[in-house]
Amino acid sequence: MKVLKLSAQGLPQSWISLEQAVIHYAADEVRWEAGAEVAVFHGGHNAVTGQQSVIRVNSIIGTRGVPRINPFNLRPGLTNAKLFIRDRNVCAYCGGHFHENDLTREHIIPFAQNGIDNWMNVVTACRPCNHSKSHRTPEQANMPLLYTPYVPSLWEDFILRNRRILADQMEFLMAHVPASSRLLV
Repeated sequence: MKVLKLSAQGLPQSWISLEQAVIHYAADEVRWEAGAEVAVFHGGHNAVTGQQSVIRVNSIIGTRGVPRINPFNLRPGLTNAKLFIRDRNVCAYCGGHFHENDLTREHIIPFAQNGIDNWMNVVTACRPCNHSKSHRTPEQANMPLLYTPYVPSLWEDFILRNRRILADQMEFLMAHVPASSRLLV
């Protein structure tokens, strides 16, 4: 289970482990919490009072400090897993829905024609369509794209990064994705 760590202003910073969250709580760096309580950690006993320390961890925490991520400069890392989720496991050429093992990263403008490996030049394709298109553009192969590529927003990228998002974390993130996001469909 991961905790969604945000800046004090509410911008996503990272997915962190429960143990990393406890460190933020213990260092008094947690400025606010949202979502449900997901864990309770019991520490040692105070020598004077005899009370045991307890840290309750919520699924979403806002921490103090200056954000390390500027949402306007964001270029999320491109991975096949995130690409397939962005494209909802749908082949951009035949429209079929496939298991991720049957999908490929397909370059719209192929490397052979000086294409580059970035979010705006890749789509999800099934293996037969990728093979059929080969080293041609969609126009050259007479295989028009069924949808257009896009660069995920900061909020979408955090959804694409984690396969085990809790309901309250997903609700928080989805409230901030652009209205045009394919994740809303």
